[in-house]
Amino acid sequence: MTTAFVTPPHGRSFGLRLDTLIRLRWLAISGQIAALVVVNLGLGFPLPLTSCLAVVGLSALVNVLLRVKYPVARRLGDAAAGPLLAYDVLQLTALLYLTGGLKNPFVLLYLAPVMISATALAWSTTVMLGILAVACAGAVGLWTRPLPWAGADVPMLPDLYLAGIWVSLSVAVGFIGMHAWRVAEEARELADALAATELVLAREQHLTAIDGLAAAAAHELGTPLSTIALVVKEMHRSIGDNSPYSEDVALLRDQVARCRDILQTLTSLRSGDAPFDRMPLALLLEEVVEPHRNFGITIAVSVKDDPDAPVIARNPGLLYGLGNLVENAVDFAATRVDISAQWTPSGLDIVVADDGPGFSPEISGRIGQPYVTSRARERQDADLEAESGLGLGFFIAKTLLERTGANLTFENRVPPATGAVIGIHWPRKALAIEVDGDATKGRALD
Repeated sequence: MTTAFVTPPHGRSFGLRLDTLIRLRWLAISGQIAALVVVNLGLGFPLPLTSCLAVVGLSALVNVLLRVKYPVARRLGDAAAGPLLAYDVLQLTALLYLTGGLKNPFVLLYLAPVMISATALAWSTTVMLGILAVACAGAVGLWTRPLPWAGADVPMLPDLYLAGIWVSLSVAVGFIGMHAWRVAEEARELADALAATELVLAREQHLTAIDGLAAAAAHELGTPLSTIALVVKEMHRSIGDNSPYSEDVALLRDQVARCRDILQTLTSLRSGDAPFDRMPLALLLEEVVEPHRNFGITIAVSVKDDPDAPVIARNPGLLYGLGNLVENAVDFAATRVDISAQWTPSGLDIVVADDGPGFSPEISGRIGQPYVTSRARERQDADLEAESGLGLGFFIAKTLLERTGANLTFENRVPPATGAVIGIHWPRKALAIEVDGDATKGRALD
């Protein structure tokens, strides 16, 4: 299977709350004031204290204006949060210019705005902030006031050493920024994929609930409908066939029969105590496979006979997960998909195998992660090649099946055979099998 990473459909920037930025800036202001006080009063180093406090005071003024003008719960997008973080870079540059530039050990604080952007804003905004931080660091390396120092022995750092500090800072901005963005991006992708999984499961459960309501409605309507049928029968007997109303009564009788057929259909959809709420393993697999049989691919289902095998509870997550794996196998199979299942002393094993190209080596360790997609094979009844999906199918199937207690394995057939093999195993304790009298029942996969 040729698989590639694709960009998720949702925007990758969740923005930053204004309150978060304001609090972080207050923290920075407090640290800056503390550093100025310790260096000037504690260590006795001469500082352009007035200019430094003016720069810090400007940040405090910006914070006050933001809190007064805008609601703190407001979430800022890249267009608003980016300039605010850029201001923090420029404010730090002004302080470093007044206090020694690259010779000042606090030059490492250039990493802070870039890190904040990498975790919450778009990659383009983070790159622009990184470039700004590197450029400002280079500027204060070329033009700066002397490093504050007490005594006659003021340290003189070689220009080559200062250039090395700038290069190391540039590398740190790039590497740490990229690493933080990648980690945050994976967390966002996982959150999106889990949300999609919850949506699929909620939809299936909603359909199941509708089936139950339909069955309840059929049960409640059965008694009044029987009464109507009895009254119509008595009316027909009373007026006879020669009455001018006989046709109307016959029509009523036909409509009552039709209503009974509809209610019987609704009852067959019932989920709960209906006969098909629990079914043998072979019947459940047939329900999963049936929608995928008409695409020119042979689907062979093999279930090992076991007279003591428990029945399986119909579960939306189980049906959707298995159905997705079968659909994927059909998409990539050349001619055939084999599905085998058997009960073992340790639990239930189901294997889905196809004769397609199999999993490509570069993604074999990433199967089941969100937003890993494969180009679907053109089905024989389609006029156009199927479009590539969003890369959530395997992830959703794996997540839903693992929620039922299953363990999944993904591998390729042993050469020279080709194709993918997916193994699914449920331990006995996950199936929660119960024996009641002579009948074996399973709360399996509820």
